[in-house]
Amino acid sequence: MHDHLTTDCEEKKSVMFNSTSSDPLDLLLSNTSSLQTGGAVAVYKDSFSNALTKNIVAMLVWLVLSIINGSMVHTFQRHSLFYENPRYIMFICMVINDALQLSLVTALYVVSYIFRKIHASVCCLLIMTAVLTTRSTPLILAGMAVERYIAICFPLHYSQMCTVPRTLLLIYIILILTATPPITDFLITIVKEPPSFFHTSIFCDHSLLFRDRSIYYKNCVFDGTYLSFVALTLLYTYCKIMLTARAASTGLVSVKRARNTVLLHGVQLLLCMLAFVVPSLQAALISLFPHLSLEIRYIFFLVVYIIPRFLSPVIYGFRDEQFRKYWTRYLACRSIFRVRPVVTKVNLQVKEQHQ
Repeated sequence: MHDHLTTDCEEKKSVMFNSTSSDPLDLLLSNTSSLQTGGAVAVYKDSFSNALTKNIVAMLVWLVLSIINGSMVHTFQRHSLFYENPRYIMFICMVINDALQLSLVTALYVVSYIFRKIHASVCCLLIMTAVLTTRSTPLILAGMAVERYIAICFPLHYSQMCTVPRTLLLIYIILILTATPPITDFLITIVKEPPSFFHTSIFCDHSLLFRDRSIYYKNCVFDGTYLSFVALTLLYTYCKIMLTARAASTGLVSVKRARNTVLLHGVQLLLCMLAFVVPSLQAALISLFPHLSLEIRYIFFLVVYIIPRFLSPVIYGFRDEQFRKYWTRYLACRSIFRVRPVVTKVNLQVKEQHQ
């Protein structure tokens, strides 16, 4: 009994110690909150009705976005003009990355309510994949912004500079770069932790899984470097597109759309960067309003991980005329095919009644 209480206290202290971690998944996926006051640890838990409501909302949002993303991927696969165009290849990579990230984060959120602890090896796989998809988003945004910059500023060289093989190579490089931090986290943990650690059951949180402080400092350096690179890339491409727009004798619609697209990419990047500053901000708000800690966690979960997933469909699915034409046609066909069998069944029933 004493050992069990000691373990719980160590977990709570570990979470509090890492509350300023730069990792985007820290402190967002917990259904309990602890606050240390006067040597005692106060634990706040959701009521059954609140927990049920939060999980239903999270699952409904996941379902809606999964249907939207699935329809986009299907539209992309059905038409060669999309999967032979670097612009749409980068876009569909963003959609798949967002869908995978949303599924993993939602799964982690729901699992935190159903199971207090899960096997460390399973948690390791979930956390590493979620971190990989989270860190991939800004680099994909940078790639998409560069593609628009080349299309507007170097239109005559676009077909030579932006090819499908080069686009696929860029995607592979992004995967390697974003896979490096979680893999190094795992290797450091293997060296620092005893072999039995991965056979234990833990609360699935990045700070409890990768506990060595060197991981924290390493991730701070990596995140600061690559987020600065992405921000400078978006700023440079936006300024160059703006200069091209001013130099054009007439207001080109393509230039304006490219400028607005890069601007929306900047908004997406800001939302992505929220995931890296949220742990510190969230810890500060929880210390000020401890009784609202669970609501604060849930709001940050929605703002950081759910709402940004709506932007990719808006930027390309609705704003891009070519993709919108084929996408809405696919959605209309799906709705017609669903209605037609119902109408046929009703007509057959009416005929049988008359006979």
